[in-house]
This record gives sequence, structure tokens and C-alpha cells, in this order.
Amino acid sequence: MEEHTEQPRTRPTRKAAIKALGLVLFIAGAILVVQFTPVKEYFTREALGDFLEHAGWWAPALFSLFYALGVCLFIPGTLLTGIGAALFGPYVGFVFVWIGAMIGASAAFFIARTLGRDFAASIVDDRLKKYDEAIERHGFATVLYLRLIYFPFTPMNFGMGLTRVRFWDYFFGTAFGIIAGTFILTFFIGTLRDVWLSGEWSGLLSWQVFLSLALLAFSLYLPRLVKRVKGET
Repeated sequence: MEEHTEQPRTRPTRKAAIKALGLVLFIAGAILVVQFTPVKEYFTREALGDFLEHAGWWAPALFSLFYALGVCLFIPGTLLTGIGAALFGPYVGFVFVWIGAMIGASAAFFIARTLGRDFAASIVDDRLKKYDEAIERHGFATVLYLRLIYFPFTPMNFGMGLTRVRFWDYFFGTAFGIIAGTFILTFFIGTLRDVWLSGEWSGLLSWQVFLSLALLAFSLYLPRLVKRVKGET
């Protein structure tokens, strides 16, 4: 009978520890900048609208870059999505919100992977290592599931960068996983925006408004539905 011996945990190297400290400082700095400097004032509908008004055809693309920056600065994705829908309407808004979210998610992933992965790998014990390996094997399904149940967007972006998940599994799991929620929110806010701009309040009784309300209600039920399909209570 073979006796199982636990493998000694690898101590993090000095380089890995310094890089991990850089990740911590980056996250802390991002949060502090948004909370205690005028930066957050630029991430409003009015401020972005004024800036993008003179950008012409480049306005949606520039908004996507602002969205990506906001993601890395831990500005809530729901707020950024709402701004995009309010600026560009339900359809154009959806496209460029989705693009911005994907750029931001990828950037956050690479920041965490570059600065924190080595340190994270060196401190996980045997039990956590099994989960780490499982995420690598089932990366796409894991990311897709977490996105569909609305796991907090930005923390997950950075958190996944610390795991062994392959980037393309993460990318496509995110790409497909955020489509439904992004479209529903942009369609809802963008539809109300169109009614507001038209000045025809009878539009509040239109099929688009009722459809957007139905989709919004469905989106709130979606995480429970996904868990039920997966077999969770």
C-alpha cells in the first residue's frame, strides 16, 4: 500500500512577490482614483456625451475604449452599459458596449495574469490546485456559467487571470456569456431613451417598451434558470 505524501508547497520567488504587490497596488490605486479624484466625473452620460459629440463617426469606438478603461478602474459594468445605451440607443449601444466590455475584460485578465499568476500558483495547496487544474480543463464552460449567473464582472476578470484557464476559453466564455445580459440592459435603457428623445410619451405603451420590460424581468430570473439547468438548488 502506497503512502500518500503531500508535496511541499513551493515558496513564491522574490520576482513573483514583487509582481503580485504591483497587482495589489494597481487594484488599490484604481479604486482610490475613482473614489477620490475627479476621474469618476468623466464616466457620466453628460461628460462622455459632451466629449463624444465632436468625435463624429469615431464616437462609438472611443466609447468602447472608455468602457474598457472603466472596467479596469472597477467602475460598475451596469453603469457603463447604461451610459452606452443612453448615448447610442438600444442597437448601436449594444454593439459598442459589448466590444468595450470584451476589451476591458481581456485587459484586466492580462494584467492579473502578468502580475499575479506566478505568485498565485506558488501558494495554492493541493486542494486548490485540483480546482485550478479543473478550471484549465473546463475553462470555457466554467467562464460561460459564471457569466450567465452574473458573477461580478470586474472581480471575475482579474480573478480568472490568476487561474490556469486558457485565455481563449476565457475570451469566448465571456463573449457568449455576456451577450444576453448586455443586450437586455441596453435594449431596455435604449428604448426608454428613444421614447424620451422623441417626446411622444405614448411610446411608453409601445411593443418595444413592453418587450424590453419582459426581457429585463427574464434577465433577473436567468441566473436561477441557469443554476436549475445545471442541477443546483
